[in-house]
Amino acid sequence: MTIPVVDRVRELLVAGQESGELRAGSRLPTERTLAESMEVSRGAVRQALSALEREGVITRHVGRGTFLASHSPVGGAQDLMTSPAEIMDTRLMTEPEIAANAARNATPSDLETIERCMIRGNACEAYVDFEAWDSSFHRAIAASVHNGLLLRMFDTMNAARDLPVWGKSKLRSATPERRADYEKQHAAIVEALVDRDPNVARTAMREHLQSVRTNLLNPPS
Repeated sequence: MTIPVVDRVRELLVAGQESGELRAGSRLPTERTLAESMEVSRGAVRQALSALEREGVITRHVGRGTFLASHSPVGGAQDLMTSPAEIMDTRLMTEPEIAANAARNATPSDLETIERCMIRGNACEAYVDFEAWDSSFHRAIAASVHNGLLLRMFDTMNAARDLPVWGKSKLRSATPERRADYEKQHAAIVEALVDRDPNVARTAMREHLQSVRTNLLNPPS
């Protein structure tokens, strides 16, 4: 059985930590170097790093590189025992309030990042790529609250989106019409954040997640 690239990268990080070669804040090899050492494409490595970033294992900074997070969790998404219904219930309990706080606390730079994730996702043709940017969009909103403990909790929850059961459910529930609805809902969330309106941001996020939950649990026939 072929080991997913994300798990291979995670194994490299664990081995580096155990040997002492890597510690919190250590800079990781470039995508090119990792791709060559594992004999896989740079695209596969990039997707793996995106997944690890969502889990809070690594941090990435444009122009600086990729670094091991200061509080890197040992386990990954595979350690989570959950279901799409549990994931959505948890998101509905937390993300509307996260959006409300983001409307109060997001900096102009944060808002640019959130909007860029939305635009990049809208430009994707493949649904799997749209889903990756969707994850980045929601994480960027959580990061804009500027609460480290909250972001770590969000990353634990968000890591569940890398479970096979989530991916399969999202693909089964996907239709062009539903994706168009998600894009409109994302735009409504961004507009509320830019307007600094916590109540509208909370409502827009709740309505979006309720739509996702309904579609996820009721795939098209």
